Amino acid sequence: MQKRFWRVGRHIKAEVVRVIDENGKQLGIFPLNQALQIAESKGLDLVEIVPDADPPVCRIVDFGKFMYEQKKKEKEMRKAQKEIEVKEMRFSPTIQDRDIDIKVRKIEEWLTEDSSKVKVVVLGKGREALHEEVLMKTMEKVIRNLEGVVQIEKPPYKEGRNLVAVISKKRK
Repeated sequence: MQKRFWRVGRHIKAEVVRVIDENGKQLGIFPLNQALQIAESKGLDLVEIVPDADPPVCRIVDFGKFMYEQKKKEKEMRKAQKEIEVKEMRFSPTIQDRDIDIKVRKIEEWLTEDSSKVKVVVLGKGREALHEEVLMKTMEKVIRNLEGVVQIEKPPYKEGRNLVAVISKKRK
């Protein structure tokens, strides 16, 4: 998340600003010096809220209290975010069908226990990396075994020597 820097008081670069008082009421457009005098007369700070607007929007607030509330809002937003975990299952192009079945069951287990995504990787070692069709056959077997249970987020693509696909639980 990007850190936001607030311009306060004399650090505001605009010559004319739109001023909002501590109650959220719009006071109007004033020259910067006059806006600073209004803020000082109330014993508060002038903080540039929307620097990109024309003219920039400034609010008259207690800067310490304002920063505290901003951090509190940021913390609540982070708490509300859902973190998606991406697990990885690797396959060799020479893997046997029985071993594919075992690994596919593990993938299904991961997808049912939590709403994570699974990165399916078919490893291309040495000369195997040159034969993309062999890697693709293994990837197709895995995807075929998972049919109906998963949806493909990212179709198979080449990542270095490996063939990679990202899958997630099928949405209803």
